[in-house]
Amino acid sequence: MSLNSEEVVTHNSDIQTPLPSLLHLSFNQDHACFAVGTDRGFRILNCDPFREIFRRDFDRGGGVAVVEMLFRCNILALVGGGPDPQYPPNKVMIWDDHQSRCIGELSFRSDVRSVRLRRDRIIVVLEQKIFVYNFADLKLMHQIETIGNPKGLRPLRKGQVRIEHYASKRTKFVMAHDSRIACFALTQDGHLLATASSKGTLVRIFNTVDGTLRQEVRRGADRAEIYSLAFSSNAQWLAVSSDKGTVHVFGLKGNSGAQVKDTPRIASDLTRTSSSPSSSLSLFKGVLPKYFSSEWSVAQFRLVEGTQYVVAFGHQKNTVVILGMDGSFYRCQFDPVNGGEMSQLEYHNCLKPPVF
Repeated sequence: MSLNSEEVVTHNSDIQTPLPSLLHLSFNQDHACFAVGTDRGFRILNCDPFREIFRRDFDRGGGVAVVEMLFRCNILALVGGGPDPQYPPNKVMIWDDHQSRCIGELSFRSDVRSVRLRRDRIIVVLEQKIFVYNFADLKLMHQIETIGNPKGLRPLRKGQVRIEHYASKRTKFVMAHDSRIACFALTQDGHLLATASSKGTLVRIFNTVDGTLRQEVRRGADRAEIYSLAFSSNAQWLAVSSDKGTVHVFGLKGNSGAQVKDTPRIASDLTRTSSSPSSSLSLFKGVLPKYFSSEWSVAQFRLVEGTQYVVAFGHQKNTVVILGMDGSFYRCQFDPVNGGEMSQLEYHNCLKPPVF
């Protein structure tokens, strides 16, 4: 999805500049910044306070379909995309912003779907293969065959997740769902894994060490495409966005923090408690269908249905940051005790430059 090409930004002069088309959105590893890829180049923005840190617009071509940050450092991974790509879509370009140029590249036989960075590794995802490189010298360390994987999610087979523990040289397989994996996320320490399937009704949280199921929460009863999952830094909360246009926040078990009051309220699907604990019919678990004993979200924020949103938890307490492929930036706050609808704290369009 991209912005309407007819939308324009008006500066103090009489010149009207069309907004670029948005190709990519992603947070950095600690969710303090986010990257925007457009048909002209890329931009890096700060979340709190919201401000553009820098942008790079290219003279020729310019389309960047993947921008992966490494925390706040000057090194980024870029992949070309859009109708006029800046780089071939089968290459990962290592960009040094101090030098404003590429300092390395990785080439493949097919298009790159996704890239992830950490301080010692580069992970490149193709449709049917994953490559792991050492960051220091770009030496190939590992490659893994996968099933058809157009989203770049790194699945091994239908519904299965493979967890590689490189420090201990262990591999763990988890059968997370009966249908295909649509989205997943890890906690910052890598101890918990959240997964959603192509059905989009349930989200499951697993222990990555032994592969055990820790918790199952329900987004809703109807099918939905899950766009993103995100843990809070303390692993107390999990945020979920989907094509239904609602961002949900769930409370996680086994973590300290305020518990939500167990008072009834009316929800979109059924009457249920405002806590993430199960529905008011949970006493009949084992008699009624599993749906009636599901754990529901603590808090919700409603957006435009059908627009793709990615979510993360803000650095301010009990806040969620939401990025939309329509250029929108929202910061919202949820009540960890009473739950319910989140309150909007601010809104911006990340594609519109400041007017001086």
